[in-house]
Amino acid sequence: MRTYAGHSSAAASNALYRRNLSKGQTGLSVAFDLPTQTGYDPDHVLARGEVGKVGVPISHIGDMAALFDAIPLREMNTSMTINATAMWMLALYQVAAERQAEAAGEDPAAWVHDLAGTTQNDIIKEYLSRGTYVFPPAPSLRLITDMVTYTVREIPKWNPINICSYHLQEAGATPVQEIAYAMSTAVAVLDAVRDSGQVPPEELASVVARISFFVNAGVRFVEEMCKMRAFVQLWDELTRERYGVTDAKARRFRYGVQVNSLGLTEAQPENNVQRIVLEMLAVTLSKDARARAIQLPAWNEALGLPRPWDQQWSLRMQQVLAYESDLLEHEDLFEGSVVVEAKVAELVAGAKAEMARVEQMGGAVAAVESGYMKSALVASHAERRRRIETGEAVIVGLNRFETTEPNPLTADLDTAIQTVDADVERHASEAVRAWRETRDADPERRARAAAAMERLRADAATDVNLMAASLECARAEVTTGEWAAALREQFGEYRAPTGVTGSVGVGSSEPGDALSHVRELVARTGEELGEKLRILVGKPGLDGHSNGAEQVAVRARDAGFEVVYQGIRLTPEQIVAAAVAEDVHLVGLSILSGSHMELVPEVLRGLREAGAGDVPVIVGGIIPESDAGALRAAGVAMVFTPKDFGLNDIMAEMVGVIRTARGLAPLESAPA
Repeated sequence: MRTYAGHSSAAASNALYRRNLSKGQTGLSVAFDLPTQTGYDPDHVLARGEVGKVGVPISHIGDMAALFDAIPLREMNTSMTINATAMWMLALYQVAAERQAEAAGEDPAAWVHDLAGTTQNDIIKEYLSRGTYVFPPAPSLRLITDMVTYTVREIPKWNPINICSYHLQEAGATPVQEIAYAMSTAVAVLDAVRDSGQVPPEELASVVARISFFVNAGVRFVEEMCKMRAFVQLWDELTRERYGVTDAKARRFRYGVQVNSLGLTEAQPENNVQRIVLEMLAVTLSKDARARAIQLPAWNEALGLPRPWDQQWSLRMQQVLAYESDLLEHEDLFEGSVVVEAKVAELVAGAKAEMARVEQMGGAVAAVESGYMKSALVASHAERRRRIETGEAVIVGLNRFETTEPNPLTADLDTAIQTVDADVERHASEAVRAWRETRDADPERRARAAAAMERLRADAATDVNLMAASLECARAEVTTGEWAAALREQFGEYRAPTGVTGSVGVGSSEPGDALSHVRELVARTGEELGEKLRILVGKPGLDGHSNGAEQVAVRARDAGFEVVYQGIRLTPEQIVAAAVAEDVHLVGLSILSGSHMELVPEVLRGLREAGAGDVPVIVGGIIPESDAGALRAAGVAMVFTPKDFGLNDIMAEMVGVIRTARGLAPLESAPA
């Protein structure tokens, strides 16, 4: 039983962990901030506005030791949501454990051997949905392979990869796509480990036994429960037939789950509680496919960062189910159900067909590089959006049953969520600079750090397992940014396909419907200005959750706009340069990481300095109303949050903003 947690600093997160453990939490799930996830120190230009926002910043062994102060790692089960820099975080974790063992007067090797937990370490889904990749697919898969082969021997209780379909569903995946793409990722990893020669064929079963999965459970209870049974069936078949694993225990489908955050609403957020409970039941009622570990989002996840009390509420849901109900006392409740068996068979057949399609393309890596998987997810998400907008998919409190009594939980929105101290970034930047300066002021320590990084570069140029060099970097006080920079020199960086260019949006529309009306508004405004309307959709900072930006870009294209979308991880300066070069009529910024108050004003300032201060800027994201007011006061034309789900309405608003900025008379808005 975990809650996904971490923010501000190692010390603040350590206090939160110890408090949660005292309340009955039985494991830790570490959220790292975006600079840590993407291999930057807090003082890097791309880290602006992101430090400590969506997780804890970990810059070196000192931070990792502070994060787990007074929490004996030998006794803990720790899940780390980390991917591109997973090897580095595991190295820091191991060295922190070694130091704890030495302080306790015990054998460090014994502590390391007993470490239990998981590194997510699934880079494929980062290219598809979450955006915290760093290196190209091939070297990224090499890092995963090295970690897998190292842990199987040296940390045998550790799950070196947690193949993560959770974010695929967040990006729009259907149950069939979620199963198929997760299984295709598993095939890519296991094939790479097998073909590396680092594990003898007779030991491959031990690798399979350490592979775990992390899935998403949505609110469609029967479908989600059957999805998990399909996962179990396919994994057993795949590992037996493709990899020859005869031990049934080693073939067991071991998974953890975070129930769906995509379906949580900002409108009437109290409804999120029953959604979370339903989603939890989907992965616990079915004993033959039951989750090993669950972490639940909080009721106010769509509003901002949950407070400790909100996390406690989510933890108590699990405890009531486990200790008050009799759910865990019986054999599988659905064995022999005709309905369940038929649905599972349907999902298995669909997943096998999609897996075969990916295999024909050359596997998961090739399907990422070609843009196939990303385009498929963007199209599925567009269809999901269409069903919500038309009312085919009912979201209680959002597109039906919208009348509501005043909500005492959100009466004071400024206290309904956790906020990160504005000085966190400054303190972290100063601290990491002081760490490097203190280290380098000592000739012996400076030389060791330099030698460790040189070894890392040299090993990266060969096929030597990189865990040994990474462990030496951790012991030599190298920072996260330095470790990643050394590998960037060898591997290069990567920009994944956006999925927007080849994706299918709403497309056709009927005369008189909302999209058709918006197209008329776009066309008429373009005629009056004498040019086609152009918008830039920008993702400033390190926030890689691009689903919303992609859907806006796709719908804008369907509505007749010319769309400039360059993908994720852009500096404000790059966004301004693109807006000026493309001579756009409007800039739309999407930020879900909480860095809007730092990054949006920089874009506004950059446009003014470039002589484009008349180009209107709109912003969308997880933005509290008090911040929205401040952004509007700073010059933002409009602010959209998750409650603004009608993309056609947003398109019409964009036309209105452009007309106002260009001095044109208002046109009739799109029909509701």
